[in-house]
Amino acid sequence: MSVAREATPDRAIEALRWAADVGGDPALLGQKPERPSPAEWRSVPQSVFREHMDRLLTSKHPEPGLDAVESVGCLDAWLPEVAAMVGFGDNEWRHKDVWLHTKQVVKQSVPRVEVRWGALLHDIGKPKTRHIDDNGNVTFHGHAEVGAAMFRKRVSDRLGFEGAQHERVHFLILHHLRAAQYDEGWTDAAVRRFYKQMTEGLRDLLDLSRADITTKRAEKRRRGVRQISLLAKRIRDLQEEDDKVAPLPKGLGTVVMEAFGVPPSKRLGDLMKQLTAAAEAGEIEGQKPAEYYIEYLATHRQEYGLDE
Repeated sequence: MSVAREATPDRAIEALRWAADVGGDPALLGQKPERPSPAEWRSVPQSVFREHMDRLLTSKHPEPGLDAVESVGCLDAWLPEVAAMVGFGDNEWRHKDVWLHTKQVVKQSVPRVEVRWGALLHDIGKPKTRHIDDNGNVTFHGHAEVGAAMFRKRVSDRLGFEGAQHERVHFLILHHLRAAQYDEGWTDAAVRRFYKQMTEGLRDLLDLSRADITTKRAEKRRRGVRQISLLAKRIRDLQEEDDKVAPLPKGLGTVVMEAFGVPPSKRLGDLMKQLTAAAEAGEIEGQKPAEYYIEYLATHRQEYGLDE
């Protein structure tokens, strides 16, 4: 009676290394190794899988590299959530599949490892959320939330994501649609809420949002890229404005009212604007104690209309 040999990872590691090498040199696609068994794939150490997948994803040619890793059965064993997208159609790519879109997003995204993983996994919720209405329209309502939950509950531990890296990839999957919802009608308050909610993940999110525009319609693509760029500029402008140190201390208006008997009014507003302009022009110092400004106003009463 023959005894089955214990599966070893050698052939799977060789196939994984080949796929990562294809990402650097697509000509190596023709040197495809023998397809390892599922048991061989499962025997690959997590750290080795991540080493080669990180290298593949951040390579110069991730699309053929991903084709390679899919062709040898790696996705079926390690990333069934991604394998489920192969051949799975959506509304934009109805004649193709979500896998083609995903590979293009990975290729178009910046080669930072968290962004590339976010690009690979951002649509894993689509197969579970597809709905086709009576008119044949396809929707994927909630796929970002579903995909983020899938990553958090199963994918992250399987792939060894921890700490800040886990948080960033989860963040990108969950919020990958947010920036694309921007239009120029957003108020400054709405833009501030957006960038404060996105916190330090904002840069990666905007980079992924640009990469996620894969439509073949040139005008739609230009419009999408333009909207992301406009949002990024508004955020920069508002952040610069918010980062400026106010020339006058908080609460100074109340102190001025009490010291000079000026009621809340346009007159008070004009006085404070005049005082602010003096601080910005360097005529007086900024961010000093309130007493400094009261003493200054007392010696410049006529100039500030306080003798009226």
